[in-house]
Amino acid sequence: MNNAAAHTKHAAMARPAVGEFNRHELAILGAPCGVIKALTTRLLPSLTPDLRVAYVDADHAAGDAEAENVLSPVLQAGATELTDKIHFRRLDLPQNLDRFTQQQWLGEQSLVLVNGNHFRAQQQIAIIDPRKPLDRKLDRLTDVQLFLLSEGETEVPAYLREHTAGRAVPVLALVDTAGIAAWVQQWWKEHTPPIFGLVLTGGRSQRMQADKSRLRYHQEEQRAHAAALLTPFCAEVFVSCRPDQVADIPAGLQPLPDQFLDLGPLSGILSAFRLNPNAAWLVVACDLPFLSENTLRYLVENRQAGRMATAFRSPENEFPEPLITIWEPQSYAVLLRFLALGYSCPRKALINSEVALLTPPAAGELRNVNTPQEREEAERELGQKC
Repeated sequence: MNNAAAHTKHAAMARPAVGEFNRHELAILGAPCGVIKALTTRLLPSLTPDLRVAYVDADHAAGDAEAENVLSPVLQAGATELTDKIHFRRLDLPQNLDRFTQQQWLGEQSLVLVNGNHFRAQQQIAIIDPRKPLDRKLDRLTDVQLFLLSEGETEVPAYLREHTAGRAVPVLALVDTAGIAAWVQQWWKEHTPPIFGLVLTGGRSQRMQADKSRLRYHQEEQRAHAAALLTPFCAEVFVSCRPDQVADIPAGLQPLPDQFLDLGPLSGILSAFRLNPNAAWLVVACDLPFLSENTLRYLVENRQAGRMATAFRSPENEFPEPLITIWEPQSYAVLLRFLALGYSCPRKALINSEVALLTPPAAGELRNVNTPQEREEAERELGQKC
């Protein structure tokens, strides 16, 4: 088989923009390991209220006689060991972690800080410290975002200025914990994924006995009305549909046919992430005729992009409403994991994940219309006719 034929075996798919460990990762290097860990520890109280942060390091003491570094009998036997330590859980593995497993495990975090003396990351914070000069580690400084001056240092060395020539890299003092934390928070906000919109229309509408996306509660069909509501808040808006519905999507709407089939709303959400795994998706069902731009604005303005999703709490049962939710990029892997375990319910993924739950400003706008009787009531309340 020639090379050209071999390449056709791989599906054309957009890949998530993940670095060594996470979408948002910063390697800190240029100082002794203790200084790097101390800096991370100082920053965490300011970062963790909004972000889920992980720290990646190597253990210099590994292999000595300290109790924490002695392999348990379970590990010595080559088995994985999960320990509930009451205040935290620890998973010990007898084998090495490959890059892809690391990305999977840390992918749900908002931010990963890395000891750059041991590991690489796609972007870096460089500390200027004479004990750990960086002149022989320039290959690790691929995208320096911040310089930190340790005590006694007054400027960035010439070789580092030359290495980052053409870029205005900010400089802060290493002791300025508040300033560094503020910089990290701002850096994270600047890298917040854009929001794309998705109107779910791929259901069979069996209870309604008519295509819910084509009903007219307002001046246009519900699929077009919902897309118009999303437009002010989204870079692009798509209409999720079954493959057999594509030809019926009117001009002016972007159809997104399901590529994951027969999974209910999850089909549309996963298909959206396959199209663009680096965007957050604001998903709205087509059967919400009472939904207003004000409620969507409230959702977007209170988005917590550091969580897996931002959703409204259902006024009926206090559970998250999965079909008017901002799904962040990290939720793609979470949803696929639930699917692999045999669950196709997006709400189950929300309930069992760390998400932001909001109280809707107008609870009645989350009301679904699924049956002919409910449709008549909605038309009467909205003062519209089919």
